[in-house]
Amino acid sequence: MVVYGMQLPVQSQSTIYAEPWEATAGPGDLVEIARTADRSGFDYLASCDHVAIPHRLAAAMSTVWYDPVATLSFLAATTERVRLLSHVAVVGLRHPLLTAKQYATLDHLSSGRLVLGVGAGHVREEFDALGADFERRGPVLDETIDALRAALGPEEFPSFAGERFAFEGLGQRPRPAQARVPIWVGGSSPAAVRRAALKGDGWLPQGDPRDRLPGRIAKLRALREEAGVTDPMEIGAITEPLYVGDASWDVGRRTLAGKPDALAESLRAYGAMGVDQIQVRFRSRSRTELTDQMAAFAADVAPHLNR
Repeated sequence: MVVYGMQLPVQSQSTIYAEPWEATAGPGDLVEIARTADRSGFDYLASCDHVAIPHRLAAAMSTVWYDPVATLSFLAATTERVRLLSHVAVVGLRHPLLTAKQYATLDHLSSGRLVLGVGAGHVREEFDALGADFERRGPVLDETIDALRAALGPEEFPSFAGERFAFEGLGQRPRPAQARVPIWVGGSSPAAVRRAALKGDGWLPQGDPRDRLPGRIAKLRALREEAGVTDPMEIGAITEPLYVGDASWDVGRRTLAGKPDALAESLRAYGAMGVDQIQVRFRSRSRTELTDQMAAFAADVAPHLNR
């Protein structure tokens, strides 16, 4: 069964995807969007992670990147059922015990709605400023995932011993509400796919076009089978930008726009590939247009995704 979630607007404002109205939006807009998602059957809301953006990237990426723990905790208080995803937390920037403390608290406060999405990161200056190892960020992430499995598990006093991190005899409460916090691994490089296959409960590809997804999904499944991993896995995909209905303005040539049944037919291709969850993003000129699009998708498109 294919479910649908979305990356929150406003909280990250890269020029690649941010709409003009987001520049002057704020907490009240995020609350209304989150409440719309909650009552419209969205599976999750996601927030990105960047600590600081260097001058060389600021024009393209902007410097607007809300902290994911603060943002998702804020929205947990105004929603009831929608899951809360970090897409993705660059966990190699922080000690695993610090990450565990933050996200365990979020899971506790939200009654078990956390999905911890993790990724290697790509901004060298962030790593340098925080004293983290940029060149070895892949192996650091591998070990951090293992450390987080221990730190977010059921034990009040978890223990872990690795090459870079070790801890024991240190208690952390509150514990997560979930018996096992799902960890989704982001990225589409060969290393990221392997990491997702061997260590993840889910995979978050990095905007792969449709024609590349089947091959990567097949590789992921083959790696899991070879390693004897039999636990279920949630495979994701980021769809093209969407607009439900006939737009009266230029929504861009890459946008899937039109009648709900046509959009549903197109999006069903993801399920046929083996995708379990699609991340959708809607073109919009205002918060109201966005929430209207979300409601229209939920009412008229989503019921037909699993025919």
